[in-house]
Amino acid sequence: MSDVVNLSRRLVVGRGFLSAAAVGLLAGAPALAAEGKKKSDPAAADVAILNVALGLEHEAIEAYQIGAESGLVSQGVLPVAVLFQSHHKSHRDALINAIKQMGGSPVAAKKRADYEKALGVAALKSEADVLKLAAKLELGAANAYLGVIPSFMSKDLAKVSARLAADETMHWTALAQALGQPLPQAALTFGA
Repeated sequence: MSDVVNLSRRLVVGRGFLSAAAVGLLAGAPALAAEGKKKSDPAAADVAILNVALGLEHEAIEAYQIGAESGLVSQGVLPVAVLFQSHHKSHRDALINAIKQMGGSPVAAKKRADYEKALGVAALKSEADVLKLAAKLELGAANAYLGVIPSFMSKDLAKVSARLAADETMHWTALAQALGQPLPQAALTFGA
């Protein structure tokens, strides 16, 4: 959870648009999340959470682009990376539409240099390094999406979050298998 919290803070807290509820949720402090919801407009709280998700999608899109352009990814792996990136672009577009429909302003993507620094791209020396980074981001996103489901005021948004979590989990599973990592042995592994 700490990686997700740090990633989420890095993506959005500096931009100043997170509600107290969203910060509490991401920090694993349900009491703070509940207090923040009481003080804020429920739709605004949902928009704040959606913007966190949008930040994660922007980062994933750029991470896959960086990986694809690195020269470290083999021709056998590249089509899967491009497919996963296309999923993240669809996620991004759906989140932007939802945020706009709710009267919010979607968070913009950062510059590539910002992502390169935050992701530690300089340390990527092999295809395995690229896949490990992608797997880490996918796992963090899956857990983040699962973690925010109870906080949505809208059941429709909760369902969308669950669907996004399922995609991220699928991506993580494929990447873990490509890395030769075993599947989790325990049930209820994700979202914990």
